[in-house]
Amino acid sequence: MKRISLAAGAAVLAGLLAAAAVPATAQAAGSGRATLTGFAALPALTFVPGSEPSGSLIGTAPINGVTPPFTGQPVQGFSGIVRRHDGTFDVLSDNGYGGKANSADFLLRVHRIKPDFRTGQIKLLGGFNLSDPDGKVPWPLTRSDRVLTGADFDVESIVRVSDGTYWIGDEFGPFLLHFSATGVLLDAPVALPGVKAPENPHLNGSQPNLGGSKGFEGMARSVDGRWLYPLLEGTVSGDEPGTLRMYEFDPRKRAYTGKRWTYKLDDPAHAIGDAVAVDEHRFLIIERDNNQGDAARVKRIYLADKRDRDRDGHLDKKLAADLLDLANPKRLGGFGETFRFPFQTIEDVVILDDRTIGVLDDNNFPFSNGRTPGKPDDNEFITVRLPDRLRAHPGVYR
Repeated sequence: MKRISLAAGAAVLAGLLAAAAVPATAQAAGSGRATLTGFAALPALTFVPGSEPSGSLIGTAPINGVTPPFTGQPVQGFSGIVRRHDGTFDVLSDNGYGGKANSADFLLRVHRIKPDFRTGQIKLLGGFNLSDPDGKVPWPLTRSDRVLTGADFDVESIVRVSDGTYWIGDEFGPFLLHFSATGVLLDAPVALPGVKAPENPHLNGSQPNLGGSKGFEGMARSVDGRWLYPLLEGTVSGDEPGTLRMYEFDPRKRAYTGKRWTYKLDDPAHAIGDAVAVDEHRFLIIERDNNQGDAARVKRIYLADKRDRDRDGHLDKKLAADLLDLANPKRLGGFGETFRFPFQTIEDVVILDDRTIGVLDDNNFPFSNGRTPGKPDDNEFITVRLPDRLRAHPGVYR
C-alpha cells in the first residue's frame, strides 16, 4: 500500500490510453470479454470490534471526509487472500497507513470474511493479530508485548500450507514469515539472499538494491503444495527495467532453491498486485498502474507461464481479464452494463472455479478514493467469469 495524492484525468482520454496501452500480444491472446458475476462490499468505516486506537501518526486533518486518529483498528488494506472452502476467506491487512513511519499503531492482522453476493455485503467474522511472543525476530520490535505492527513489517501476500500454518511475504526486508494458524510467528524471518529494501534492519550502512516497500507483493503456492513462489513488486538494481523476480522457496527446508524467473511489466511504472498458481507452470498475476478513478488505465489480470515459449527470458503472458472493462449485463452493484474496478491498488486474486475468479481491492484507508472522489474506498469483493476456461490443476482447490 502506498500513500497517494488525488488522481486526475479525463475519463474519455483514460479509456483511449487504456486501449492503446495493451500490448499487441496480449490483445491477440484474449478471446473475449470477462463478465462481472458477483459484487459485495465492506464499508470503509469498519473497525475491529473492541480494538485499540489507530492512525495517530497520519495527522489530524480530514482525509476524504474522515478525520484521524481513529478509535479502533480499521479493517482495511486487503493485500492477500486464502480461500477456506466453506464460503469464508482469510484476508491479510498490509502495514496500515502506507509507510514504516506512520503505522506503528496499526496492528498486523488476518481477518475472516464472508461475502454475500445476494445482499452485496461482506460479513466480518473475526480474525487474529500477528505476534512474536517467542522472540523469533532478532531485532527490536515496536511493542514490548511483541504484537506486530506496520512499523515492523509490511505484509502483502499470504498462503496457507497443508499443516494449516501460514507463510506471509513482507516488503520491508523482504522477508518470508511463517505463522501458526492463530498468528504466532514460528521461525525467524527468512531473508532473501542478495536483495535488501531500504527498510531492511540488516543494511548496516550498505546501499539497498530494491525500492522502498517493493518486496514480496505476491506469493503463490504450487498446486502440489511443495513450493512457494514469492514475487517482488519492484525491480532489483541492475536488472532490466520493469522486470520482477519470482523465486522458488522450499517451506520444508525454509530455504530458497536457487530457481527464479522474471515477470515483465507492460510499463516499468506499473506494479503487480498478487499471484496465484493455476497449474505446475501457469499463474494468474494482477498488473496495475498507480492511478485511480477516471484516471485509471491499467488494471489487468494476466495468465503468465514460466515455460517461456517466446524465449525472451521472461514469463509468457496473455490477458485473462481487463478489470476496467467487465461486462455487467445484470447491472450488479447498481452499476451500468460496463463495470470498472478503478482502484489504485488491487491486490487479491483467488480461483473459485475453472471459469471464475475472485478479486479484491486494497482500499488504502483512508487515502484512496477511486470509486467516489472525496470518499474513502470500501473493501470490494467481486467475482469475474473469464472468457476462457483456465484448465486449472485440481490441486488449486485444495
